[in-house]
Amino acid sequence: SMDWHLILVVDVSGSMEPSVIYSAMMSAIFSGLPCLSVEFLAFNTRVIDFSQRVSDPLGLLMEIDIGGGTHIAKALRAARQKLKNPSQSMVVLITDFEEGGSVADFISEVRLLAETGTKMLGVAALNDTGQPRYHKLIAQQVVNAGMPVSALTPLELARWVGEQIR
Repeated sequence: SMDWHLILVVDVSGSMEPSVIYSAMMSAIFSGLPCLSVEFLAFNTRVIDFSQRVSDPLGLLMEIDIGGGTHIAKALRAARQKLKNPSQSMVVLITDFEEGGSVADFISEVRLLAETGTKMLGVAALNDTGQPRYHKLIAQQVVNAGMPVSALTPLELARWVGEQIR
């Protein structure tokens, strides 16, 4: 079978610290799988590609500057531009769905990704106790645009990715 391309798109705004930590850990685990190529896009109002650091979660966390606003549409656009073979690609968006930019642009980017045939999953932010914390109305718009949204633990996320590559 063909290898899969996984793009983790991780919100690193101030409210996202617990989820950023688990995202860095998951990127390291996924990068160790021979059938996956993993990219890590961190975003607040800027998008920074940390793909070269995915196998080193501590180094990745040391380089990420948590804080600032949130422009999810910009991050999804960057992920869409990285797609090489959409039918063998997954975009996992980890955020609290609190879009600081245009919600309409965010939803438009979700629709554009859906049209490519890329597998997508929106993962709701988790707080320090593992409870989901996210903007439910915007998340529902994301679902309506074609991206499933769920609050997943790292283990559940690993299972979802595993189901996609079988």
